[in-house]
Amino acid sequence: MSLTAFLAEQAPQITAIRRDLHAHPELCFEEVRTADVVAAQLTAWGIPVHRGLGTTGVVGILHGKDGGTNGKAIGLRADMDALPMQEFNTFAHASQHAGKMHACGHDGHTAMLLAAAQYLAAHKDSLDGTVYLIFQPAEEGGGGAREMVQDGLFTQFPMQAVFGMHNWPGMPEGTMAVSPGPAMASSNEFKIVVRGKGGHAAMPHMVLDPVPVAAQIITALQTIVSRNVKPIEAGVVSVTMVHAGEATNVVPDSVELQGTVRTFTLEVLDLIERRMEEVVRGTCAAHGVQCEFEFVRNYPPTINTAPEADFARRVMAQVVGEANALPQEPTMGAEDFAFMLLEKPGAYCFI
Repeated sequence: MSLTAFLAEQAPQITAIRRDLHAHPELCFEEVRTADVVAAQLTAWGIPVHRGLGTTGVVGILHGKDGGTNGKAIGLRADMDALPMQEFNTFAHASQHAGKMHACGHDGHTAMLLAAAQYLAAHKDSLDGTVYLIFQPAEEGGGGAREMVQDGLFTQFPMQAVFGMHNWPGMPEGTMAVSPGPAMASSNEFKIVVRGKGGHAAMPHMVLDPVPVAAQIITALQTIVSRNVKPIEAGVVSVTMVHAGEATNVVPDSVELQGTVRTFTLEVLDLIERRMEEVVRGTCAAHGVQCEFEFVRNYPPTINTAPEADFARRVMAQVVGEANALPQEPTMGAEDFAFMLLEKPGAYCFI
């Protein structure tokens, strides 16, 4: 039976699994039920399972005709966690847990990898090597990929390459995309506190007002990308939170700014972090106020290696046709699959 015919025949079962996962979303590192569902399905298809990497991660071990003796192996990864969001859909499989929702499609990713596992298990005699099926927790801010790697993912399950895939709303239906180089950006957070001296708004000469200083910082931060980063490079500095004051007639003691920085390279990230701190401290010093500057690096950029990206594109073309295997437009969103690509060659694709 062909790949597409097999998947079409099994689609109702996989759809039911996805809807069950959608109805029972679990947040990062809490994916106990989801991991149980995954492990039960893999076991039912005769695939040995290892559990517990990265707290709730699941790894299925699928050996081909060689029984795992030839040393050839790849990894296929899907993330399992949901987001802390309220679902307002009314279909029958809407979230049953208040404040939790599969709003990023990880229920679909898990179901997709289960579908692949089912097909590969039924055709393992045609496999020349091993496929490790990696079901990862905590992509949404928890760094579950990093935790699985630190727990020994690639030492316990040696592989030559690793691949992941993300649903991508907005792409034409029936298409897939991959390209070498950056696929997704690094994700980083900052917090700036401008500390002055509060007082009555009618007596500005008696205060050290942090509000106009914070306003100048917000504006100045936007010049870093436009005037310090090479125009052919990419970077985004976004101030997304401003907290200050409690009364209209009182100058506050402090203003807190928070936001994110996203880049495709660590070199640009280093530059932006350095310039941000210089701008913040210099602006505050010029106005005689104090400041605190914190910069937290969360996820590194997701960089596809060229041979693996080309391999993935050729596989895509076999499945959806050459015209539907598209170049991948990089996005400034972030993805913790990047931690796996720091350790192994591989590619992250869109569908």
